Amino acid sequence: MNYRKDMEKSLQFIEDHIKENITLEEVADHAGYSLYHFCRVFSLCRGVSVMEYIRGRKLSLAAAELFKGRKIIDIAMDYGFETPSGFTKAFRKAFGYSPTQYTARMAGYGDRKTTLEMGGYIMNPVIVKKPAFKVAGYGIKTNITGTTYTKDIASFWSNYNGENLESKMYQILNPPKHGEVGLCVPLSESGNAIYLLGVIVDYFSKVEEDMLTVEVPEAEYAVFTTPPVDTSKDKDQNEFSKIITGTWKYIFEDWFQDSGYIYDESKLDFEFYDERCHHRQDTVMEIYIPVKKL
Repeated sequence: MNYRKDMEKSLQFIEDHIKENITLEEVADHAGYSLYHFCRVFSLCRGVSVMEYIRGRKLSLAAAELFKGRKIIDIAMDYGFETPSGFTKAFRKAFGYSPTQYTARMAGYGDRKTTLEMGGYIMNPVIVKKPAFKVAGYGIKTNITGTTYTKDIASFWSNYNGENLESKMYQILNPPKHGEVGLCVPLSESGNAIYLLGVIVDYFSKVEEDMLTVEVPEAEYAVFTTPPVDTSKDKDQNEFSKIITGTWKYIFEDWFQDSGYIYDESKLDFEFYDERCHHRQDTVMEIYIPVKKL
């Protein structure tokens, strides 16, 4: 059974009808599966339920439309939300901020002090307070001061993908929500650290011996969403990697300068990858930077 091909077929069907009131039965019929079997296979392959995926795609595309300057009420109606308030609630739940806040981030387009040199995308972050949370997953010990640090991380990513540790991690830990956290945890003043790619969990009770765990403390963050990039035909996501690297560079070389904030060294920064970063035409991810006011 070519599940990959069948899942791609169903994903394309969803894309073609994303502004319609798509039902589970319609998607399953198109893929040629019974409803139960399709939902089971889809959730195993994608890490989320069919309807979670559809809603996520609607919101992701809606976010792109907000970036273009369309009115919230028009976008809400286009993507099947009964009311603008219903759309706003779903948007906030998915991304952590409202459509209005997202639109505010676009203010000042063309101002060189607040733009990233990647198509003029505005990089005004959202400031949020996030409670402490637990992360479990796979990682390596490295030293950020050494010449092999970036090679260590690159090697880990290669190994992570090669052994399909992502699927293994989700199967074992069964996190309450899809999304991977990538973070570097300092172990000593000499630069020893752990690079961990994991998921947010409620407890560490399911963690196995070959996994690593981190408790991320409560903090105030400046949350940056990377500029949208088309990775649908880029298997290795090279352009996405460049965008992420460029965003980190922008944060520390440009944004902090006039932000009124400083980096909170007592906390942890991290990257967050969810359904919006899996080989799409509007691929994005988020970078959480712990900050405190000057």
